[in-house]
Amino acid sequence: MQYVAMKSRDIRRNLATEQYLMNSDRIKPPFMLFYIEKDCIIVGRNQNTLEEINQQYCEENDVTVTRRLSGGGAMYQDIGNMCFSFVVPADDIRFGDFKDLVKPVVDALHEMGCTGAEVTGRNDIVVDGKKFSGNAMYTRGGKTFSHGTLMYNVNTDAVVHALHVPKDKIASKGIKSVRSRVTNIMQYLKPQYQNLLTTDFRDELIKKIYHTDSLAEAQKNEYRLTDEDNAAIDEIEDRLYNNWDWVYGKSPEFTVKKRHHFTSGTIDARFLVENGMVKNLKIYGDFFGTGDVQDVEKALTGLRYDPQTLTKALDQLDLTKYFMGISPAEVTNLIAEQH
Repeated sequence: MQYVAMKSRDIRRNLATEQYLMNSDRIKPPFMLFYIEKDCIIVGRNQNTLEEINQQYCEENDVTVTRRLSGGGAMYQDIGNMCFSFVVPADDIRFGDFKDLVKPVVDALHEMGCTGAEVTGRNDIVVDGKKFSGNAMYTRGGKTFSHGTLMYNVNTDAVVHALHVPKDKIASKGIKSVRSRVTNIMQYLKPQYQNLLTTDFRDELIKKIYHTDSLAEAQKNEYRLTDEDNAAIDEIEDRLYNNWDWVYGKSPEFTVKKRHHFTSGTIDARFLVENGMVKNLKIYGDFFGTGDVQDVEKALTGLRYDPQTLTKALDQLDLTKYFMGISPAEVTNLIAEQH
């Protein structure tokens, strides 16, 4: 069984590489992929991106957001997380049977000291009742693809902040994530496997999966991407994973309520968003102004529902005409920002 240890630390690049290798015949299944990413969130194919992420936190902390092809819930990753993927012939495994598919990883973790690791529920790997790996699966072209996270030394505080969205703000038909108690696997391993760099942990795991004490021996099974491969991966990355329409525009229709009481009155803005665009907006409240607030509603309708686009449009208006006694900055912060 061949494998690829990806050099990129960008989730968008690595998802594009996954897709390319699955759909091409460059490597014959079964094969494995290993990759490590800087801070990012990957939402499931059927989710509403904005319902899953704290967009303001993600922007302020340079957290990359993208969407994957498979279903399931949103996942946070950082440099302390290692991802692994399996690609196998679809006939070799029953769809949804994560337990058999991830068995090589679980067996390797047992050998490294985490003897309590087990597959539970639909698609999680847990220890002591706490989740450290979530997995997702899809089938295309006679191949089944399963990818999963493996929390080695993830910043769990960042998980809480990046994936926290106030539940009274957004309502949609998207598939919601189910939050679980999570833990890092590092503390459950034998001492020699604790406090490693994530790349070193990956290499140790690879050696266990390939039943060798020599990384050089395991690397005889490694496939290295060619210039031709990378050119094809570039196209997929630009078309999908680095494309606003794919990440946000594919979200199902949803509504957003933004309400705040200011000294000079209350503003209550209700958005209807479809395919990531403002389809309808109504602004209610007991504020005063000389202008017709419908001007504001019309200015934002049809725009992308993201802070930069909405802020730019609001900056073109004299907001003091519509919301007397409320500063333009306060109005913009309420209407344009996703908190």
